[in-house]
Amino acid sequence: MSPSAFVFVMAAVLAAEPVDTGVHHACVVLHPTAGNKIEGTVHFEQIAKDVRITGRITGLSPGKHGFHIHMFGDCSAPDAASAGDHFNPGHADHGGPQDRNRHVGDLGNIEADKDGVANFSLVDDRITFDGPASILGRALVVHEKPDDLRSQPSGKSGARLACGVVGIGEPKE
Repeated sequence: MSPSAFVFVMAAVLAAEPVDTGVHHACVVLHPTAGNKIEGTVHFEQIAKDVRITGRITGLSPGKHGFHIHMFGDCSAPDAASAGDHFNPGHADHGGPQDRNRHVGDLGNIEADKDGVANFSLVDDRITFDGPASILGRALVVHEKPDDLRSQPSGKSGARLACGVVGIGEPKE
């Protein structure tokens, strides 16, 4: 299969209606990488065809930080390199959360206030809890610098400050 045909097939697979697996909520507990003090909890909640992402992360420097789903649910390396690259089942270019052509794991940036706390809520239309775009069992990583939303392959967002594995969460009432 030619590379362009493969991309077309992957786009069709990612656009297909998801099968309801019964999972509608996921959660990540973030742990700091070596030498850092970043901690937090992030929730993912199915809302119609999209996923709402909410969280609170502490210990950051003020400003924007890259925020991505990575390929592997492995945060065991001291620098979280074991989480692999951005989650990219469609073999797309890196981009911002509003870009049509982007990694599934490209969630953009979160912003910490002057006290180093990021409270956020955003909605994404690419990640799912089933099928080829499922984030379950993958890693969520918070980066040192802002994601520039264009540089290949990862937006020049710097070191990995915190990492956690996306697990099935208890449904919220």
